Formats: sequence, structure tokens, C-alpha cells
Amino acid sequence: MAAEAPTIPLLTPYKLGKFNLSHRVVLAPLTRQRSYGNVPQPHAILYYSQRTTKGGLLITEATGVSDTAQGYPDTPGIWTKEQVEAWKPIVDAVHAKGGVFFCQIWHVGRVSNQGFQPNGQAPISASDRPFTPEIGSKGNYGIDGAEFTPPRRLRIEEIPQIVNDFRLAARNAIEAGFDGVEIHGAHGYLIDQFMKDQVNNRTDQYGGSLENRCRFALEIVEAVSNEIGADRVGIRLSPFADYMESGDSNPKALGLYMVESLNKYGILYCHMVEPRMKTAGEKCESPHSLVPMRKAFKGNFFVAGGYDREDGNKAIAENHADLVVYGRHFLANPDLPKRFKLNAPLNKYNRETFYTSDPVLGYTDYPFLEDIA
Repeated sequence: MAAEAPTIPLLTPYKLGKFNLSHRVVLAPLTRQRSYGNVPQPHAILYYSQRTTKGGLLITEATGVSDTAQGYPDTPGIWTKEQVEAWKPIVDAVHAKGGVFFCQIWHVGRVSNQGFQPNGQAPISASDRPFTPEIGSKGNYGIDGAEFTPPRRLRIEEIPQIVNDFRLAARNAIEAGFDGVEIHGAHGYLIDQFMKDQVNNRTDQYGGSLENRCRFALEIVEAVSNEIGADRVGIRLSPFADYMESGDSNPKALGLYMVESLNKYGILYCHMVEPRMKTAGEKCESPHSLVPMRKAFKGNFFVAGGYDREDGNKAIAENHADLVVYGRHFLANPDLPKRFKLNAPLNKYNRETFYTSDPVLGYTDYPFLEDIA
């Protein structure tokens, strides 16, 4: 009888704090714009449960922390009782299949317009620098560049309220049954707007030096950790990325400062986007590496950004990461860990249906391997 093939690195078990994971393949936080009126919908039960394996980790799509956090149509929130109740059956479905489920909590900051804001007010940001993609170009999620309203700089006395919004969102996530939260500190949204010197031109204690620019992010980490326990908290960072015109003049220093600062809080994980992902969707060559941040961070380290089966295995085998986060491939292949195990071909994703509002098309209709056979 032939010996069974050795387990590939991506499919080896891993102990993530109190959670016993059966493999290292993580569902990325993926905005899908199917939460009508910012309320998660029943069709998300099937979507997330399709992608659940026993002992697998899933991260929700970015989920707004307040009524000022919105910047796109039909993205979910977790600041109202109705939203919390709507998440519960989705979380229950993932848990019923033995999955571990974290909620990514999010504030878009200046990547918004007054139509999404309460009372038609200006979006808030670290500074009043507007986000100005070329007119006619599309920002993330198919929003036209002409549709962004110039932001208003947050006053110092307003910042504790935003920190508190993240704290309450984390509390609500635990009430909804989630195992923990991931703070969205990446991709040009509000926390990233404070960290990156291309956006943040403040001259107070939240601007200027690295320490000052990272203060807002770390205050949120502290508040959320104090609320639900650091062992339930992760954060996503993209120091090298230039999404939404939010680059930094010294991204390596920023990444290192953040992971070294995060060590003080003892959070569960840091989820970092590869330098090769400068903008959404496409890989590019980069002289930079996440290895220095991996070595400096004392917790669990996740990597994301253009990974396939081969380089995901390599990242684990070479100890560059503990877990590898997959987005588009997992979106199109609900049984991605199984396909990796069998080295089976992958369904091709259809970018045209990433952000449509259809509750089935491009959402829950990607075939499983057994459907193809």
C-alpha cells in the first residue's frame, strides 16, 4: 500500500492562542457589499459557512464601527443592536462547522462622501487632505474618484470618541458570538491615515514623529484589548502600501515601530500585507520584506498579498509566517484548503461580481470540487 503523501506546510495544525487550528489557510477580510442598509443578511450564512472547515480561521469583511465609518454601499456594521442580532446566525453557522471567526472592525475615514455620513457632514480624517484619485478612475470597490468629499480634520477632543467606537464595536462583536476582532489598520483607511505621513500633516501629539502618528492606532489597540482581552485581538497593517494615496516616506521604520509597540499589549496576532501589494489587486516587484517585522513581533504573524499554494507553503516552511491569508482564491474556491491538499485546479475568480449586490451570483455559486467531478 502506497504511503500517504506528506502534509504540506499550509495544512499543518497550529495553536493560535487558545484556538486549535487544523491548518494555516485563513479567509481574508473581503468586502462584498451585500449587507443591505449596513445590516448583515441571511445570505451571508451560506457564504461564510461554505468557506468554513473544522479548525479553520475566517475573518469577516470589513465591518463599520459607527455611522461615520461608512464609505461604500451595503457594507456591514456592528454598532447597532440590529446589526449585532443579524451577525449572530452567521457566527453560529461558522461555529457549527467548527470554524474560528474574527470580525474585522473598520473606519474608512476620508475614503467616503457626505452621502454616507450622518446629516451629510464631511468625512473625518487625520487631516483635511482630500483623497483625489483621477476623475473617472475607480477607487476600491468600484466607487468613482469624483465621488469623494474633502474630509474634515479630527479635533483632539474628538479622538477619544472614535477610539471608544472601536471599543464598543469589539464588545458588540463578542456579544454577537465572534471569537475575536481584527482592527483594520491598513489600506488607506482612518487608522492608516493617521500612521502615514503622506496623509497626516498634524502638528499636535497625533502628528509629526512616528510615535505621534502611531498614537491613534495604539490607543485603539489598548482600548479594544482592555475591553475584550488581548488574546482576542488582531490588527491588519500595510506599511508598504499606497492604497488611497496613503503612502509613507519610511514604511520599514513604520512597520517595525508598530510591531515593537504592539508587543507591549500582547495581542494575539499581527496580519501584515506584503510590500509587493502596493495597490489593490496586482503584485509588483519590491526590494522590501516583512521578515524584519516577523522577527520583531512576539505574537502570531499572518501574511497576505498575492499568495498561491506554492509560495504559501514556502512562507510557512521558511518560518516567514505562522498563517497565510487568502482573499480572491478563497472567494472563488470555498473549499480552498481541500484543493491545496489535493493540488487540485482552482476556480477562476470573476472580478466583475466582487462588489455586486446579488446574493448568489459571484458570491455563493462558485463550485466545490465534488460539484465539478
